[in-house]
Amino acid sequence: MEAVYPLIATVAAYLIGSLSFAVLVSRVMGLNDPRTYGSKNPGATNVLRSGNKAAAIVTLLLDALKGWLPVVAVQVWGDAFGLGNGTVALVGLAAFLGHLFPVFFGFKGGKGVATAAGVIIGFNPWLGLASLATWLIVAFFFRYSSLASIVTAVFAPAFFLLGGHVAWDAPAVLVLSLAVMGVLLVWRHAENINRLIAGKESKLGAKKP
Repeated sequence: MEAVYPLIATVAAYLIGSLSFAVLVSRVMGLNDPRTYGSKNPGATNVLRSGNKAAAIVTLLLDALKGWLPVVAVQVWGDAFGLGNGTVALVGLAAFLGHLFPVFFGFKGGKGVATAAGVIIGFNPWLGLASLATWLIVAFFFRYSSLASIVTAVFAPAFFLLGGHVAWDAPAVLVLSLAVMGVLLVWRHAENINRLIAGKESKLGAKKP
C-alpha cells in the first residue's frame, strides 16, 4: 500500500494545481475572463491589466498557495506514509504542471510563475526569499515581469545548489525538480522572449487592448 501513497500525493497535487485562480477569481469578482484580453494568459499579471489590483493580488496569492500547500503537506505529514524528498519533488512539479496544463480548463493554463514561487518557498523559505529578491530587483530596474520571471527561473536551481553547500543539504531530486520547472518556465515565456528582443514587450502595469 505504501507504494501507492506517492502516486496519490502526486495526483492530488496536480489536481490542486489545475485550479486556475485567475479565471475563478475573475468570475467571483465579476471581471472579464483573463483568457479574453491582454496576453490571454490566465495569471496574476494579466488580471492586473483589468485594472483591478485586488483581483490580481488574490490571484497571485492563491496561485502561489496551490504550489506551496502540497509541498508542505508532504513535508509535514509524509513521514507517516513513507514519503520523502522524492515525493516532495514530485508534488511540487505536479502542482506546477497542473497550473500549466489544468485538467479542469482544457489543459490550457498559465505560465506558472506564482505557482513555481509557492513550490520554491515550500522547498526552502530562504531559497524563496532569494528568488523573490531576484524577481523584484529585475522587475524594478527593467519593468518587465517576463524578464524577471525568466531570470529567476534560471537562477533558482543555482541558488539552491550553491546554498546547499553552505546552509543546508540540497537534495538532488529537489534541484532536478527546480531545473525542470525552470526549463518549462522559459519555454512558456518563448513569446515574451521574442517580444523582448523586438522591444515590443508590455511593461508592468501597462494595459493591453
